[in-house]
Amino acid sequence: MIRSLYRNGQGLVRTDVAPEEFKEALRDRDGLLWVDFEATEPEIDEIILREIFGFHPLAIEDALQQSHAPKVDDWGEYIYVVLHAVVVVPQNRGDVDTLELDIFLGENYIITHHEKPIEAIEKTWTACQRDERHLKSGPDHLLYKIADAIAAGTMPVVEDMDDAIDAIEGHIFDRQSPETIAHIFAIKRAVLRLRRILAPQREVLNKLARDDYAMIDPKDRIYFRDVYDHLVRLHDITESVRDLVGGALDTYLSVVNNRMNDIMKTLTVITTLFMPLTFLTGFFGMNFFQATAPLLNPWTQTVAFAVTLAIMALTPVVMLFIIQRRGWL
Repeated sequence: MIRSLYRNGQGLVRTDVAPEEFKEALRDRDGLLWVDFEATEPEIDEIILREIFGFHPLAIEDALQQSHAPKVDDWGEYIYVVLHAVVVVPQNRGDVDTLELDIFLGENYIITHHEKPIEAIEKTWTACQRDERHLKSGPDHLLYKIADAIAAGTMPVVEDMDDAIDAIEGHIFDRQSPETIAHIFAIKRAVLRLRRILAPQREVLNKLARDDYAMIDPKDRIYFRDVYDHLVRLHDITESVRDLVGGALDTYLSVVNNRMNDIMKTLTVITTLFMPLTFLTGFFGMNFFQATAPLLNPWTQTVAFAVTLAIMALTPVVMLFIIQRRGWL
């Protein structure tokens, strides 16, 4: 889907600009053209980006590959920016995924290219349709709006991770299950993925806020600095969540090991208590009384049998007393 939003020099806004009219819109230096490519054919995108906008083949190739970390390239007449939006994958226990957004920013246009719907793009697009003053501020201000919406959409994801870790720590001592450890590892993967994205994305906004790009109005750099501050805070929260995930994982493993030690201790005590009984029953289970029957009268056999039962009853008690005295239990 290719959609366009065009505000001409007289302030009239159109949303039905066809690709054949893009060149005419670009000649309007006082206007602003926003073209959004979403899940379109690469062959069609390449023709429009090369023949109408005149982008460098390497920049076009980067935009169509959808496999780059956040970055910003200055091509003189335009800049090429790669940002990543964060989305939650609910079917994978709160894991996150990132959606690449490629942006070309020129003097009077902005081009966005992405494979899947991005909430930040939809919010900014709706805001521009509702209030044309967003378009009046220039394409660099639109870039700020998109970057700010991406940062704002990432904050709830990080906060949800923090809440999930708190919930896990709350019941980690009550119950241990494969689902708990799977949830911990899902959050750990999500945090690592966020760290790989937030760090370079923070540097991109830092460059837009401080470097001298011809396509960025100096008075608008302060807005990019504000987004940079948001990303710095997000990165710091992500670092703290990573530490919490590591602590929760260590705590979980410690609780499981302690529980296993208690179970092994109980089984060892039971085995120790009944091992002498096994020996005695095995020993006296031989044909002892039958073999000595001619030598023993019935009374002697009864006494021997009673003594044997007494020894068998007292042996676990004595063993338990010894175990307690040595502090093994």
